[in-house]
Amino acid sequence: MNKVQAGLLRSALAASRKSYSPYSDFPVGAALMADGGKVFTGCNVENASYGLTVCAERVAIMKAVSEGHRKFKALAVVGGRDKAVPPCGACLQVLAEFCDPDLPIFLAPLNKPNQVVALSLETLLPHAFRLNTKH
Repeated sequence: MNKVQAGLLRSALAASRKSYSPYSDFPVGAALMADGGKVFTGCNVENASYGLTVCAERVAIMKAVSEGHRKFKALAVVGGRDKAVPPCGACLQVLAEFCDPDLPIFLAPLNKPNQVVALSLETLLPHAFRLNTKH
């Protein structure tokens, strides 16, 4: 595991501790690195009206975009108890709006943060819907 990957995973794990997940008891943290190296974190935020729940990955990317960042280098997601879980389809589609298909995504479970699975955005969402054909 390289320093960038380890740092992102540490940031994602720390973000998962801020999760508001009283309904699912399924905390998730994400850390997204922008092109310049700045890291944006997010945690899942649930709501009694469950459809209004927001995933950690979307929180992180919305924070980054709201601060003017549009290009990203890597994403780490820490969630699940004993097995890493990938971003949901909605999160993958939002990532596809701003990220190249080869964006590395590092996944690790909460209880075993050193058991990392590395995939690309394209592997997880091979047929992303895109209006912008630059990707």
